[in-house]
Amino acid sequence: MFNQKSKSETTGDVSAPGTGAATIIAAGTTLKGDISSNGDIRIDGHLQGNIQCQAKVVIGSNGSVEGDISGQQADIMGKVSGTIKVKELLQLKGGSHVNGNLYAGKLQIEPSANFNGQCHMTTATNGQVNEVVAEKKAKELQKAS
Repeated sequence: MFNQKSKSETTGDVSAPGTGAATIIAAGTTLKGDISSNGDIRIDGHLQGNIQCQAKVVIGSNGSVEGDISGQQADIMGKVSGTIKVKELLQLKGGSHVNGNLYAGKLQIEPSANFNGQCHMTTATNGQVNEVVAEKKAKELQKAS
């Protein structure tokens, strides 16, 4: 019924991860679960889950994420409820709504962006050390209040 190919025939047709292809969750799509990718990710629909990306994450103006985001860079134009950890540049564009803590090497927030949470600026060399210290301080502040 289906044309079956041998394993050796199919391996040549599969593109290697991280070859420039982007993953897109289109508007009107709801996805529940975690996403892990070596390439760029764009969310224009709704995601209930975490994003682990080795490249750039873009949340479109109609996109929303309920979960944590981790990547090299990120542009946020929609809604995010969760922690965002970006090694390089994090941009909160106009009209975006972010509820959660931010960890970024560089941060750009446009005037009409809405952000509620803590911001932690890190560098590539000592970023993980600063993140651990920041998390400990946040826990101490929560205990104190």
